[in-house]
Amino acid sequence: MISQKQALNIMIVLLSLVMLFHLSVFMQFIPYTIVWAGKLNNLQEMRVFESVSLLLGTFNIAVFLMKGNYIRHKISMKFINGIIWFFVLLFSFNTVGNLFAKSDFELYVFTPLTFISALLCLRIVWIKQKVRQS
Repeated sequence: MISQKQALNIMIVLLSLVMLFHLSVFMQFIPYTIVWAGKLNNLQEMRVFESVSLLLGTFNIAVFLMKGNYIRHKISMKFINGIIWFFVLLFSFNTVGNLFAKSDFELYVFTPLTFISALLCLRIVWIKQKVRQS
């Protein structure tokens, strides 16, 4: 099993790469027809949806940086863990949604990516308690 710190670092790298991908879509280096389950109808919709993706990605990375104490913060770890538990649910639902994507790229690339992200988030917040033997 990987450590919590390894899972954090992997999530930060994965989310950074996903952010670069969404930035590439936003800048139209990559066609927007392969994202958002292939349901975007025009450039304006793409700009709105990709802006939301970039904002959420920035938020996600910030949460993991705080969890790993890479940046100073005054937010309680309980609250940060609660957000990461929400990420577990979000990535899990996103995995199911990606299974129904019209785009093969989204189906075959982002389905495993969101599944792995859900597992990594689970690892980050799931701390095994040592059983004390008396």
